[in-house]
Amino acid sequence: MMGLAARLKERAIHALLFLCAIISIATTLGIVWVLIEESVKFFAKVSPIEFFTGTKWAPLSSEAPSFGVLPLVCGTFLIAGGALIVAIPIGLAAAIYISEYAPPSVRRVLKPTLEVLAGIPTVVYGYFALTFVTPYILRPLYGQTEIFNAASAAIVVGVMIIPTISSLCDDAFRAVPRSLREGAYAMAATRLEVSTRVVVPAAMSGVVAAILLALARAIGETMAVALAAGMTPKLTVNPFVSVQTMTGYIVQVSLGDTPADTIGYQTIFAVAFALFLITMTINVIAQRVLKRFREVYE
Repeated sequence: MMGLAARLKERAIHALLFLCAIISIATTLGIVWVLIEESVKFFAKVSPIEFFTGTKWAPLSSEAPSFGVLPLVCGTFLIAGGALIVAIPIGLAAAIYISEYAPPSVRRVLKPTLEVLAGIPTVVYGYFALTFVTPYILRPLYGQTEIFNAASAAIVVGVMIIPTISSLCDDAFRAVPRSLREGAYAMAATRLEVSTRVVVPAAMSGVVAAILLALARAIGETMAVALAAGMTPKLTVNPFVSVQTMTGYIVQVSLGDTPADTIGYQTIFAVAFALFLITMTINVIAQRVLKRFREVYE
């Protein structure tokens, strides 16, 4: 009886886990289906060449609508790139300190405290950028900064993704075998040399994974960039002017009165489909990079 009960329990757990996996896959396929279905309707009216190569985005204009998505893509990568510039050195340095320098008592307090940043609502980051970052940091440095600008959005998004980089890099550093550190110390290497020349290169696959995951997080951020960066699609590399991201446009149209089955409504799904292609490309690149830099320790 006990053996039969154990087998039934194992089968029930197996079925539950299989059901969860099926639900995840079905949800993903459903999302992709909706995006493709609505995007096909959009591209039946607008040329894909115009959409992916056009330099002006004004789909809701009643006079001369334009459907070039490049300004939204430019704004998205301008903010995501700026966020990485902020987050990579801070997150990597924090991970090195927590993993290699901090005593266990400090680590137990510091790491959860740092991860609290990821739990702050993104709308709070957006208002923080408007009320503090722009008037008290950016405008004293560069007086021509607009109220809504890409730089303030990049800064707050960079702060937002610091926990992602620091936590994943810390886990990667701690997975490096102790023997590598001891061998470097035996050759009279300093702690800094061990950290930067032994531990970081050995954990490079984890570091790259953390950065790419943080990049995907920054690209998909919505409320913070919608509030801080503004809603002015521009093809520019100037971080001190208002821009609009792909997610920001989706928020703008989704909150409006755009009727369903109109071309303005379908632009939501076309932009979301383009965003999906970008994130999928990043994931493919990530897999190739991880395969190249992965190291296996016996």
